[in-house]
Amino acid sequence: MAFGLVSLATDMVSDGARPLGGPLLAQLGASALFVGLVTGAAEAAAQGLRLVFGPWADRTGKYWTFTMAGYVLTAVCVPLLALAPLAGSAGLALAAALLIGDRVGKAVRSPAKTVLLAAAAGPVGRGRGFAVHKSLDLAGALLGPLLVSAVLVATGSLSAAFAVLVLPAAAALAILVWLRRRVPDPGDVPAGPVAAVTEFPADAAAPGSAPGSVPASAPGSSPASSSGSVLLPANGGRPPSVFSGAFVLFAAAAFFWSAGLVAFGVISYHLTADVAVPVSVVPLLYAAAMGAAAVGALASGVLYDRAGAAVLLGLPVLIAGVPVLALAPSAGVVLAGVLVWGAATGVQDSTVKALVADLVPQPRQGTAYGVFAAFEGAGALAGGVLYGSLYGARPVLIAAVAALQAAALVLLLITLRRSRRPSAGHGRAEART
Repeated sequence: MAFGLVSLATDMVSDGARPLGGPLLAQLGASALFVGLVTGAAEAAAQGLRLVFGPWADRTGKYWTFTMAGYVLTAVCVPLLALAPLAGSAGLALAAALLIGDRVGKAVRSPAKTVLLAAAAGPVGRGRGFAVHKSLDLAGALLGPLLVSAVLVATGSLSAAFAVLVLPAAAALAILVWLRRRVPDPGDVPAGPVAAVTEFPADAAAPGSAPGSVPASAPGSSPASSSGSVLLPANGGRPPSVFSGAFVLFAAAAFFWSAGLVAFGVISYHLTADVAVPVSVVPLLYAAAMGAAAVGALASGVLYDRAGAAVLLGLPVLIAGVPVLALAPSAGVVLAGVLVWGAATGVQDSTVKALVADLVPQPRQGTAYGVFAAFEGAGALAGGVLYGSLYGARPVLIAAVAALQAAALVLLLITLRRSRRPSAGHGRAEART
């Protein structure tokens, strides 16, 4: 809940600016291809750089350091977008750099923060835990666009809309500092002969297990405790590898679905350039998308805990419909596409992460989230190029996205067959334990 409040305030900042990225770049003279490249590169940075910062956080154990540094970067970059329209010929380059800088902040903090969240969510069920956090996160993603829309209506100035976001940025950092003083890094928790990593406080060894031993597990499963933590040998033995077959297949599926899930910057560009929607209305449509994302996150999270990971099979189906609807010439159809885009985003940013946590032992989860995000980031970059280059050839674009999602669906089906955890009730079993 506390991290959810931090995310609420931070998403007021980041997602308040996100729907205005396309219109800002267009106002500064960008083409559809440039918008696709910048928004694709920004999402690629948000995902791909986690491959660096996830393992780095695991090696150092300083999860809080990375979490705080990432939040600070977003809190600085987004309000500075107010200067881009005032920077003359350098404005386009400045806006592109700051938009990408905001997403780099996401990459810095996300693996470390998610490790902390996975530990906190274990007792209540990871599907529901991530979903509740994401719903608070998405509340900020809804409030931020409403705030900037009100400022745009009142002033007509993009600079004023970006500048007002300094207020929730300051609030996010204040809450984060308060929280940091009360919650330690997992590595700061004293360990006995057997240490359960990420639990606050550390768990004892399972009943009946020998001191310093790794508890027995089912064939093909990771040596995890019933609470989701991996018990490390007292002699400091290395934890299992991240690269299980199921995890690699799941990451490959993420590449394909990410390549088909267009960045909202391209949708907002389409709304203002081709559908003639006023710029002040675009944040309202984004807020509606975030409402759909909250519903998608909560619904899929609950279903994940009750029925298992098969709920994720619906994600490629949702994504396949996005270009059909969101890039249509009619504003009403585009609105439907925006809602579908939001629902897909909510599932991707919550329930997908729960399955990653269940596939990978905790001491390697930071690395796993980094590797997984790198696949998503590579897909986002490919998708930015795809949407930018085929923007004027919609039937070809729709067919390409459908093919990508068919590949993602096949990989997801194989992942579920090989997964060590597709079973129902897993989160509730953790809670009872």
